[in-house]
Amino acid sequence: MFGLFDKSQKIKGTVVLMPKNVLDVNELNAVKNGGVDGFVSGVFDTVTDVAGQVVDSATAIFSRNVSFKLISATSTDAKGNGKVGTESYLEKHIPTLPTLGNRRDAFNIHFEWDSSFGIPGAFYIRNFTYDEFFLVSVTLEDIPNHGSIHFVCNSWVYNFKNYKKDRIFFANNTYLPSATPAPLVKYRKEELEVLRGDGTGERKEWERIYDYDVYNDLGNPDSDKNLARPVLGGSSTYPYPRRVRTGRKATKKDPKSERPAGEIYMPRDEKFGHLKSSDFLTYGLKSTSQELLPSLENVFDSDFTWNEFDSFQEVRDLFEGGIKLPTGVLSDISPLPIFKEIFRSDGESVLQFPPPHVVKVNKSAWMTDDEFAREMIAGVNPNVIRCLQEFPPQSKLDPTLYGDQTSTITKEKLEINMGGVTVEKALSAKRLFILDYQDAFIPYLTRINKLPTAKAYATRTILFLKDDGTLKPLVIELSKPHPSGDNLGPVSKVVLPAIDGVDSTIWLLAKAHVIVNDSGYHQLMSHWLNTHAVMEPFAIATNRHLSVIHPIYKLIYPHYRDTININALARQNLINAGGTIEQSFLPGRYSMEMSSAVYKNWVFTDQSLPADLIKRGLAVEDPSAPHGLRLVIEDYPYAVDGLEIWDAIKTWVQDYVSLYYPTDVAVQKDTELQAWWKEAVEKGHADLKDKPWWPKMQTLQELIESCSTIIWIASALHAAVNFGQYPYGGFILNRPTLSRRFIPEPGTKEYDEMVKSPQTAYLRTITSKRQTIIDLTVIEILSRHASDEIYLGERDNPNWTSDSKALEAFKKFGSKLTEIEGKITARNNNSSMKNRCGPVELPYTLLIPSSKAGLTFRGIPNSISI
Repeated sequence: MFGLFDKSQKIKGTVVLMPKNVLDVNELNAVKNGGVDGFVSGVFDTVTDVAGQVVDSATAIFSRNVSFKLISATSTDAKGNGKVGTESYLEKHIPTLPTLGNRRDAFNIHFEWDSSFGIPGAFYIRNFTYDEFFLVSVTLEDIPNHGSIHFVCNSWVYNFKNYKKDRIFFANNTYLPSATPAPLVKYRKEELEVLRGDGTGERKEWERIYDYDVYNDLGNPDSDKNLARPVLGGSSTYPYPRRVRTGRKATKKDPKSERPAGEIYMPRDEKFGHLKSSDFLTYGLKSTSQELLPSLENVFDSDFTWNEFDSFQEVRDLFEGGIKLPTGVLSDISPLPIFKEIFRSDGESVLQFPPPHVVKVNKSAWMTDDEFAREMIAGVNPNVIRCLQEFPPQSKLDPTLYGDQTSTITKEKLEINMGGVTVEKALSAKRLFILDYQDAFIPYLTRINKLPTAKAYATRTILFLKDDGTLKPLVIELSKPHPSGDNLGPVSKVVLPAIDGVDSTIWLLAKAHVIVNDSGYHQLMSHWLNTHAVMEPFAIATNRHLSVIHPIYKLIYPHYRDTININALARQNLINAGGTIEQSFLPGRYSMEMSSAVYKNWVFTDQSLPADLIKRGLAVEDPSAPHGLRLVIEDYPYAVDGLEIWDAIKTWVQDYVSLYYPTDVAVQKDTELQAWWKEAVEKGHADLKDKPWWPKMQTLQELIESCSTIIWIASALHAAVNFGQYPYGGFILNRPTLSRRFIPEPGTKEYDEMVKSPQTAYLRTITSKRQTIIDLTVIEILSRHASDEIYLGERDNPNWTSDSKALEAFKKFGSKLTEIEGKITARNNNSSMKNRCGPVELPYTLLIPSSKAGLTFRGIPNSISI
């Protein structure tokens, strides 16, 4: 009878989570000792509960040890905040949900509910167990007069005592701050306050605090004075983007620098762990620096002659048959799967890498001038070449410090190979191009050339656009500082193309010096600085100021996935003092200083592809042309494919953003948005905060352009400069990373050797065997896609928003990317487009959006995830 008037009932929920040990392959020894399969299977051994019933360990751990409290989005308590419901616990474990290799366990839960509570909009969660777990999602079903509600969580939840405030998660609704349901306003603000922290103390593993700091953890002066490095950021001398603050103690010898740590803090949800493959990438990099390299050092120290390649065939043996290693070199190296393709497992100590794509079809075409030129517009570093605007090429370096750096190339030397076209006509017709590394390297060359094995030039290469649309190198200028002082200007030599005799060897060596410049600039500036480093401040600011229910958070957050993690790993193993980048690339210990110098001239608005092409003189605005731009080199694979991707991104952003911001005033009045942008500029990029080019974030167009640029950098730009590293650079003859000799002068022993054996001269000039193995091991890892990768046009959860119009716009975006894939494939099959495949017959596929896992030479992940 009373039941007729009882408004209370229970609403069912499904909680999906993953126990720590499924994801957290953080104990490397567990992988070594038992293998990954044994390690994972051991996590789910059966145990006996208090009633004597046999259950799996997930049930034993989580059943009634995790509590939830719903928070109403429509009903308030006496203080005007969303009403908090009674505590409910996980119930009996239900069958496992199969996934891509990571075990997800689903639990039932029932909540007390009545009509006065209203519609849930958030929930509190408490973990009473010892170990953290990864909360994937919560779904509430059949809420009266409403239906289902999805909570996309994707977060690690530790024991509740580690938190000052209970963890809170919000439903997948989207609200501007001013449109937030009143009962949720307090909770929205409080969660952002938690994420910002108070800026003090050393961060702990379980914390989720996002804050800024300078790059003061690259050196290790307490270990060795030669490992001291300057602090990057916070000064006009060494400006730099900011990274996540860790709060570690200072080194003893440099109070401005932080002590290195075994594990670098990052907000817990930023750590790898969604799938084991990501952890393998982590441990592959760590094992390279901590296990592989020391083992190889022992080989080179004991047998110095093993350090040199003796022929081009020996280089090819790295992937054709392998190179026999001295006995014992592999005894301590990790058996992680990432190394299985590098080291044979049949008992032989043989080093063998996967075949690089650039020599899969043609083994010698890399040596041609056509391929040398083509890779400037279709290689791994296609965004440095620019149209030559003046002749002779000029420098922007301070002449009081570096003398007159004006090029010594003459018109006469250029015109030798221009088929009767004059320099004046070629300039006016936009047919001359330059790859110019003079200003980037000259300030550092005196110091670089004092390093033990470095002998390098700063290079300028001028190219001519032929009638068939391909580029032809005309001349290479090689410069080094004056021996009596940098201020006296460079000592330069000009090298012309040659096809036979000793001159052809000199030309080949000159091209190698150009590529060594290009390799260093690519790795440090085009790749690390212009994608990894500049993106981290935006990721920090987004988490500090945009609520998870903010529309712009939902738009751009997927494009930060794993970036903070991989950057921390890089500071620990790759770009740190003595790390693999310093060991295997030309600038050595000055690598990061050089990237700081380039950052001085970094401009956010120039990072959009159209702006970049216009700035480099490779495109002009033309409303009648595709994408509103007319390319100077029509068959420019990076630009042609990239503009299609850029337009797809911008259209998606415009469609999405316009759903929430009908006017410029709406942008101006969004308090979270304004705080986000202000801090990203003034704290995240503090050393450039006064530059006039920063968008003011006062108009809808500024918001669309800025978000499009962030997404472009994180996805397509990074893909273009990252995933071709091994396909092109895995063959070290094609992309050497070090130069150890200047071009020999007549009358020297080295010159005689060059005449007698051009291959030996080339091999003694470029990267040695030791550095080659270091370099290839790292770039082979960095060029791979993890099996849990999420690509442009995809999301990790179909319920990322409840907004049907946003979902429809996103579906349209995905369809457009599929269409672009087809167009790229068609262009690669068009034999009239000679730059698409080139002499090496390698189609340009780096900007094809989709990919499988592994070393694929294609695929645009959402984010800088490796």
